[in-house]
Amino acid sequence: MSTSKKTVHVGVYDTMADWEVGHATAHLRSGRFHREPGGYEIVTVGLTTEPVTSMGGLRVTPARALDRLSPQDSAMLILPGADLWDAGDDLAPFARKAREFLDEGVPVAAICGAVAGLAREGLLDERAHTSAVVHYLAAQEGYAGAGHYLDQDAVTGGDLVTAGPTEPVAFAREIFRRLDVCTPEVLDAWHRLFARSDGSGYEVLMSA
Repeated sequence: MSTSKKTVHVGVYDTMADWEVGHATAHLRSGRFHREPGGYEIVTVGLTTEPVTSMGGLRVTPARALDRLSPQDSAMLILPGADLWDAGDDLAPFARKAREFLDEGVPVAAICGAVAGLAREGLLDERAHTSAVVHYLAAQEGYAGAGHYLDQDAVTGGDLVTAGPTEPVAFAREIFRRLDVCTPEVLDAWHRLFARSDGSGYEVLMSA
C-alpha cells in the first residue's frame, strides 16, 4: 500500500547525528503554523529494519527498509550526517536512493556528512549546494560541483536542500520552504525565533 504524499522519510543509521534533523521533523510532524491543518507523518528508513544507534546513543528501529522505499510514496527524503558517511561506502545505498528521488522530482534534504555522500554520487555537480566548507566536498572522490557551491547557512538547489553540520535550524527552514509548509512571513518569524532567539518572531507565530 502506498503511503501519503504527506509522509516525509528520514534515513536512520548507526552514528547518525540525531540533533541535525530534530527541528525539521518535530515541526513537520506537529503541524504548527502550517498553511494546511495537520502535520506530516515522519517515517524512519534504515538499510534494514534492524535497530541502529545514533551518535547521541539513541536506539532507533527503522519503520521501513530502504529497498522498500519508493519516491512515489514520499514528499521528501531527509538524510542526516553520520560518522559512517566518512568511513566508507556503507551508506552509499542512501545516496543512490537520493538519486532515484531527484530523478522523479521528489525533494531530498541532506546535511553534514550526507552532503559528502551525495557529492560522491555526483548529485551536486549541477545543483546549487553548500556544506561545512567547500574543501570538505573537494576531498570527495568524483565531486565536480565546486562551481555551484554557495557559502551560505543552507541552500535549496531545485529539489535538493543542503546544509553544513552547524546549521540544523537553517536546514529546517529550507525544508519548510521547499515543502511550502507555511507562509513566507511565518517562515521568517520561525527562523528568527529559533536561530536568533528573536522574540518578535514569537508574536508572529502566535498570531498565525
